[in-house]
Amino acid sequence: MRVARRDSVLSHAVLVLASLIAVYPLATIVVRALGGADGWTLANFAQAWTRGSFASALLSSTVVAVSVVVLTSVVATLAAFAFTFLRVPGAKIILGLLLVGLVLPYEVTVYPLYEMLSGFGLIDTYWALILPQVGLSVPLGVFWMNSFLGTLPMSLVEAAYLDGASRRQVLGSIIAPLARPAIGTMATLVFLFTWNEFLLALVLLPQNEAVQTAPLSLSFFSGAARATDPAVTAAAAVLVAAPIILFYVLLQRRLISGVVDGAVK
Repeated sequence: MRVARRDSVLSHAVLVLASLIAVYPLATIVVRALGGADGWTLANFAQAWTRGSFASALLSSTVVAVSVVVLTSVVATLAAFAFTFLRVPGAKIILGLLLVGLVLPYEVTVYPLYEMLSGFGLIDTYWALILPQVGLSVPLGVFWMNSFLGTLPMSLVEAAYLDGASRRQVLGSIIAPLARPAIGTMATLVFLFTWNEFLLALVLLPQNEAVQTAPLSLSFFSGAARATDPAVTAAAAVLVAAPIILFYVLLQRRLISGVVDGAVK
């Protein structure tokens, strides 16, 4: 009993220490952003919001992230359904190619992507970010959904076919409701990855400020204001990070439950 209590105390102490280490940088930035000559103030946030045009940047990030999440979820779910419950010629080869796309460092694809998208006239448009990030997210989505759907009993699908259900009905009425936790978790992960993407935005959206995402706008803003207004720069960082932190806080239970459900099944 004493050993178990000691282990519990030690585990909690380690978790508290790790939490403090993780929260310290964010807390430092928030304190710096709220600091002013006369005490706490929100003036730095107002200046950052106005001078950095973050309303447009946050809107661009939202458009890109939501589009990538929706397209990835649809493509990954359909592909995983086909790989799991249908006979797909060359399925193992296709999954192997997707695995290559999953482990290949995407930095090596930036220049080819720029050349290809430039030839299509898509540079400095939303599509310049949406299409590559869908391509980068689909391998993860397919493996995630394929792993989950593989745990479902084949008898469910066979019974539905015997009752006269079509493939569309099986997918929409049976598979999709059962896979909702896995789809929600995958969508959350893809949203987080997409929102924080910087390199592709830097290369593929170099000129058009109207479609530049929040991380890219923050980089340009901080480069110009860091030396003169560090408090305003900190406020800009908080403005960019706040939506994704709020998104995670609201959906953390769904994210954790989806991961746990997938592990248990």
